[in-house]
Amino acid sequence: MSDTPANLKYTKTHEWVRDDGDGLVTIGITDHAQELLGDLVFVELPEVGAELEEGGECAVVESVKAASDVYCPLAGEVAAINEELVDAPETINEDPYGKGWLFQLKLVDPGALDELMDAEAYADYAESEEH
Repeated sequence: MSDTPANLKYTKTHEWVRDDGDGLVTIGITDHAQELLGDLVFVELPEVGAELEEGGECAVVESVKAASDVYCPLAGEVAAINEELVDAPETINEDPYGKGWLFQLKLVDPGALDELMDAEAYADYAESEEH
């Protein structure tokens, strides 16, 4: 089974969220998602300052197999993007929970974090999807 860090929150669409404090979160795709996609060759990130809706499309990751939308786990304003991914999208494959983060979001409602899955619930969900 894929790596699932306990300090993160997760969505059913395979995004992870790290609470950075002060209403800021960092968002990326899970190890499970990058394994399913294969070698990533292109990433399209949202613009800094963009207002994103919970559940809305916010980024695209493209592999040699397919392009896949990334959905915003929470509503907020994009505070920063990982510009290194533009030239090195494979960083997501190599380190999905570290250097492969996609963007930071200033949350509209920090309490909404509590509605996301914890690592154990996500691991169970991802495993059930495979069967």
